[in-house]
Amino acid sequence: TGFDSDNSSGDFSEANHKVPEMLDLDPHQSNRTGKHNGETDIQENGIKRHRTSLPAPMFSRSDFSVWSILKKCIGLELSKITMPIVFNEPLSFLQRITEYMEHIYLINKACSHADPLERMQAVAAFAVSAVASQWERTGKPFNPLLGETYELTREDLGFRFISEQVSHHPPISAFYSEGLNKDFIFHGSIYPKLKFWGKSIEAEPRGTITLELLKHNEAYTWTNPTCCVHNVIIGKLWLEQYGVVEIVNHSTGDKCVLNFKPCGLFGKELHRVEGYIQDKHRKKLCVIYGKWTECLWCTDPTTYETYKKSEKRGGEQKKKSVSEEVIKSENDEADDMPEVQDTVQFIPGSKLLWRINCRPPNSSQMYNFTSFAVSLNELEKGMEAILAPTDCRLRPDIRNMENGNMDVASKEKERLEEKQRAARKERAKDEVEWHTRWFHQGTNPYTGTPDWLYSGGYFDRNFSDCPDIY
Repeated sequence: TGFDSDNSSGDFSEANHKVPEMLDLDPHQSNRTGKHNGETDIQENGIKRHRTSLPAPMFSRSDFSVWSILKKCIGLELSKITMPIVFNEPLSFLQRITEYMEHIYLINKACSHADPLERMQAVAAFAVSAVASQWERTGKPFNPLLGETYELTREDLGFRFISEQVSHHPPISAFYSEGLNKDFIFHGSIYPKLKFWGKSIEAEPRGTITLELLKHNEAYTWTNPTCCVHNVIIGKLWLEQYGVVEIVNHSTGDKCVLNFKPCGLFGKELHRVEGYIQDKHRKKLCVIYGKWTECLWCTDPTTYETYKKSEKRGGEQKKKSVSEEVIKSENDEADDMPEVQDTVQFIPGSKLLWRINCRPPNSSQMYNFTSFAVSLNELEKGMEAILAPTDCRLRPDIRNMENGNMDVASKEKERLEEKQRAARKERAKDEVEWHTRWFHQGTNPYTGTPDWLYSGGYFDRNFSDCPDIY
């Protein structure tokens, strides 16, 4: 989620290092509209066609050593450490949060179901899908500046979204989204705690995520699993999610418990998710299983237990795989990443809840972005006139990195951090307290815990009192 700080020592200046040559991008996989940053085509049905590639491919990170920066930070919290820009991806963390909405069809499905069990199944699939875009995304997003915002309206997907960086130390990002048909509200605040453990970087989740289905007068809350990036010193970077996620329906008392399993010694449990849905009397209603990188299925508890017992007995029941493709190891070194030889084992009679979207064919040269992520920093023609001056799309360091201007991006990043430090010192000198613009501190109405709540009014587009952060 980011390591940069406005009070870092600045020992590493990427502007003084030679940037590696860019990778070649297949011209046949370039932006099919032939347009970047704002000239978006309109399809025959009137819906905008979003860009399908970035203006420039990503740079190689092979010439840079993470160890030279992190060797003094073992066991420390990383929010105060500056990383060179070459380890970033050209998105702000506020834009990364917006990727929750990539599988919004699952919210729409939850809204359409009359059965509360089916609604919980769809919400559980949505919670898992929210972390799926992180698969192979080993670049870190830019830390948002204090007061930075991001908005996204997708009429084709039926939602609009607004987020704001409401605190810098600790870094807290608040977001709010609503259905254009007034059928749901999705909101929360995220402030993960990052630690470096020698060979890995761990992001411990903090903050509550809330989904309200207005038609059914229901509210669901949960917290994300822990995310860990391995081999930050040597070897190929790889990522896993682990921990228990509890999704609570505060109207019915139903609960979904999802166990994101750590990969284990031989990688047998890598990416696996298993759990169940229970009612308010703790009766198991269904079992959920799958991988957060692939798909999610559900079946009734009796069928699941029967299958597991047969599996343990070594019965002759043939395992049916949902895919014939073998997941290969992402690293030749067994110690770096265990080899995985199978995909999700399908239990007969199971229902598919969710399957991951295919990525663009040139995704590996675009920071492993999904098609949805590729469109997030797109600056369409005329958009600058209506965006808040604090919107991520207007950040010069992110924009220059996206365009392949790494030296300029690095200098702009340093300038923005220095400007943020100077503004903080000026406020301290004048004893002026920072005030958020679109969110305020409050209490989550369902969990009773502290939360950041949307104050409203953003889409009235009165941006006269927005801070000058760029």
